[in-house]
Amino acid sequence: MNRELIEKYTDGAEKLSLAIRGLTREDLLVVPPADANVGLWSIQQVVIHCMDSELISTDRMKRMIAEENPALVGYDESKFAANLFYHEQPADAAVQIVALNRKSFAEVLRRLPESAFRRGGNHSERGRVALGDYLKSVVEHLEHHLHFIHKKRAHLGKEMW
Repeated sequence: MNRELIEKYTDGAEKLSLAIRGLTREDLLVVPPADANVGLWSIQQVVIHCMDSELISTDRMKRMIAEENPALVGYDESKFAANLFYHEQPADAAVQIVALNRKSFAEVLRRLPESAFRRGGNHSERGRVALGDYLKSVVEHLEHHLHFIHKKRAHLGKEMW
């Protein structure tokens, strides 16, 4: 396993924090028009989705480490966003949860032998997945959503760069 990937995993939390820095609650709640080409969710929804995804992903990775070929159940992210009050949850708290979760779980990942990253589970939608590949997908998932947060900021006229 590329230990650099574990550091990218850890660093993702700071990137999420920076991505929403300086935005007002109103900014976070803006739902972009479909023709804006920046995704259909508000920044708020994206941040809460990232937190939910983070917690689910960590549970899955823990199961791959601790259990033999565990079942990894998929979920419908749109139903989560629609039914779990994403607009009512504080984005800053969600970012803190991601940061603490990644900081804590990275300590586990750093202690694993190389062979542990070949352990895996059976995802209900993707089939067999190895821990190392799954960790890479977790890093890429956050990067994907950070890209859209930055596009949404630009659409609001609040670019970071």
